[in-house]
Amino acid sequence: MTSEALIRVEHLTRYYSGICAVNDVSFELARGEVLGFLGPNGAGKSSTMQIITGNLAPSAGKISIKGIDLLDQPKRAKAEIGYLPEQPPVYRELTVDEYLDYCARLNRIPRSDRTRAIATAKDRCGLGAVGSRLIGNLSKGFQQRTGIAQAIIHTPDLVVLDEPTVGLDPIQIREIRALIRELGADHGIILSTHILPEVQATCNRVQIIHEGKLVFADTTAGLEQDLNATSFTVRFGNAPALPALQQIAGVDRVEALADGRFRIHHTDNNPVDALVEQAVNSHWRLSELTPEYRTLEQTFIDLTCSEEPVATRGDAA
Repeated sequence: MTSEALIRVEHLTRYYSGICAVNDVSFELARGEVLGFLGPNGAGKSSTMQIITGNLAPSAGKISIKGIDLLDQPKRAKAEIGYLPEQPPVYRELTVDEYLDYCARLNRIPRSDRTRAIATAKDRCGLGAVGSRLIGNLSKGFQQRTGIAQAIIHTPDLVVLDEPTVGLDPIQIREIRALIRELGADHGIILSTHILPEVQATCNRVQIIHEGKLVFADTTAGLEQDLNATSFTVRFGNAPALPALQQIAGVDRVEALADGRFRIHHTDNNPVDALVEQAVNSHWRLSELTPEYRTLEQTFIDLTCSEEPVATRGDAA
């Protein structure tokens, strides 16, 4: 990452009554990046979000927002952040316009600029037609949009969204994800979620947190590469001995299955062509070859359900 990172989190730790909820978390985020902060319920996502937005004090660690130390200069640092908590902080008895005007004043937007700021936030969040309606009478999707509008009304560089699509119907989820992708072009976005498709649909970076500790960090493209096939199953009419398969270049490990089938695990050097050629030359009568793909769900389960410590991936260290 560059020195111009919007947020730099260093060795963040938080204890609750002796229990470590956030354990030595470090990462950075630049403008134009949408970071998916993924983890099961209770993994430490919301605690991390509250700490980096200045709503919860860390037990240890440092957070810099555009080079401003959040603990030393909280007002200056918080002015650069837009935050949507898991429960949107909207006032149901106000209209959308009244609420956004209130938020504009809270963010010290000058009176002469408030009308423009409100109009811009409403336009970006698709609220133009509901400005005069009571928030309590809006659908959950429009209430979420209103919550996002308050988070961006002061045009912060960093926007933190905690579980922004929880409780929405599929159409509303799609709309909010499209909005997040659009905002990601101009801001740095941190999206906390436990919904796996959320990350693939909206983010270009992903971090997985488990029991308070980062266990995975990579770009979404890197994650997609990890999900590519690294094994395949084969069936032979005249099955060879295991050593014959293990000697093929690129083969990492071979499992014998039933009915003359084998699962072949391989390195980046895919051995399919070599295996087919060997099968023809050795008359193994190859009758089936099926690639096996990992899913994001399987990766997530492997990382968050393993009883063994998992090495942090990518740039999370």
